[in-house]
Amino acid sequence: MRDPILIDRIAGSFLSRPSAARSKLDALRANDSIFRQAGEFEISAEGMGAASASPGRRRLWDFDTHLHCSIIGTCLSTAELRQIFVKLGRKEATTASEHDLHASGVLIAGQRRAGAKLLHKALDRRHRVTINQFDKAKTTEEVCAAWKEAMQRGEIPGAYWAALTHPATDDVLLREIFGDVHMLSHLVGAANRADIRRLRQLESEMAELEANAERQQQQLRDAVVSRDSSIRELTRLLEERSVREHTSVAATPSDGDLRILEALASDLKRRLGTAETHCERLERELEECRSMLIAERGCRAEIERRNQELRAELDEVEESLAGSGKLGETSQQTPALSDLTVLYVGGRQAQIGHLRELAERFGAAFVHHDGGIDERGGMLPGLVSRADAVLFPVDCVSHAAMLLVKRLCRQYRKPILPLRSAGLASFCAALNRLATPISCYLPKQGP
Repeated sequence: MRDPILIDRIAGSFLSRPSAARSKLDALRANDSIFRQAGEFEISAEGMGAASASPGRRRLWDFDTHLHCSIIGTCLSTAELRQIFVKLGRKEATTASEHDLHASGVLIAGQRRAGAKLLHKALDRRHRVTINQFDKAKTTEEVCAAWKEAMQRGEIPGAYWAALTHPATDDVLLREIFGDVHMLSHLVGAANRADIRRLRQLESEMAELEANAERQQQQLRDAVVSRDSSIRELTRLLEERSVREHTSVAATPSDGDLRILEALASDLKRRLGTAETHCERLERELEECRSMLIAERGCRAEIERRNQELRAELDEVEESLAGSGKLGETSQQTPALSDLTVLYVGGRQAQIGHLRELAERFGAAFVHHDGGIDERGGMLPGLVSRADAVLFPVDCVSHAAMLLVKRLCRQYRKPILPLRSAGLASFCAALNRLATPISCYLPKQGP
């Protein structure tokens, strides 16, 4: 993975009261008897039915919305997605961030008339060779075998799109393929550790190369000094010979001296050429090592930045929980959030009870909406208008719910805090930040 969490600080008035939020929460609990585990990417029966109803290859808009995120992120590059939005007439796509492009692509993937056809054509055009290869498979078992073979070769994007849209792919195989692609994301942590080890190895090799280059340069300087000394000696000998020739007409040239001087000059030229060639090779190797070291240092800086964010979050949690016997028990220094209603959108259903308990220990009223999985998305406007602050975990909320919450918070002028994860630590740190003075938390309004 790779972007910092930005908190949209939007000034607003606190209009709701805890009692109103609690009554609305009780109504939600009464109407919602079955909760699905949030964070597990499930494919609805309606979405699968729509996909299997097509007699030929499946279309992008026929898939369940949970598949659109993985298809857009895996099978299309950011540059191709940006070109598609430019074709759709959205000029802001040229300057939009990669995350905003991805979120917009996921939204229009299920809207056939809003650009999904253009996305489908782009996917087919990019992965035409792989689609033709998968067309040779006639049964579900043959499609599964072709997918496993593509996984072994590392050809994931084209094979993922070709396998999902193949007519012989049933619901069981579709879930298996989706699970394989989902598990690839867990390799990122191991890759980061390997990058750090590689960086340290390159730094060690870089130090050895620099020491070797220093030794070679010293030898080259010594050779140059020796060459200059020999040249001065030859010049002196030539001057002395010229003087002897001018002062003594009868003097005859010495062939032995000439041969010695020519041999010495030839040897010096050869040694100088060899030293210059060796020095040039060392300089090229040193430049390549410096380039590799700069790239690895950039990767290490990104990893250290993420570690600093996690460390800062952990420090806030430890400060909030100092003197407590268990998570959520506040000490005398814990900020009070009485008369504050907090709306939490998305997250994992198994942790909602712990989050509610933690919020109540801080003195705040807790309201939850699952982001439209089991609860209706039309309830969000009312919940946002009654809340004093809105929180959602960026790793466990749908794109549609995230964009809707941001738009509602701008409309109602309510603070919004995207959380790094759906864990208790991120939620506790956010509650601690909410306890700071509102004048320090909210940004100044622009013209």
